[in-house]
Amino acid sequence: MIAIRRVLAPTDFSDSSVPAVRYAAELATKFGAELTLVHVVQDLTLVVPDVMMPTPVTTPALADMVEAGKAGLAAFVKRVGLEGLRPTTEVRIGAPAAEIVTAAEELKADLLCIGTHGRTGLAHFLLGSVAERIVRHAPCPVLTVRPPAK
Repeated sequence: MIAIRRVLAPTDFSDSSVPAVRYAAELATKFGAELTLVHVVQDLTLVVPDVMMPTPVTTPALADMVEAGKAGLAAFVKRVGLEGLRPTTEVRIGAPAAEIVTAAEELKADLLCIGTHGRTGLAHFLLGSVAERIVRHAPCPVLTVRPPAK
């Protein structure tokens, strides 16, 4: 039998991540597993090419973004109705796909549940797919959950 002791559910607080977090919560409950929600804050100084910009772009302080991430996770837990499960929460800093894979490794996750945004065509080509990169590099099985049809 497969032992699932730790379920990791990344969230960006979007509606697309809610179904995946609900799957993660349900599986954690059924298997008696720990549920961890993780949110990744991207350091915008790494993405904004200020050398090329005629005027500097103002970005929020990283510490403020981390605090907002923590508050967002607490609000998300309430919004999705997970208070009874008492999931652990983590805010990480970096590139979302890489940080989620690292979190799965460090936390020894047995399952990763992630939502997809359902982008196709040019949007998928230009923005890439965090979920796709996670599926390729995760150290454990990954359950991808599509958003509900519109």
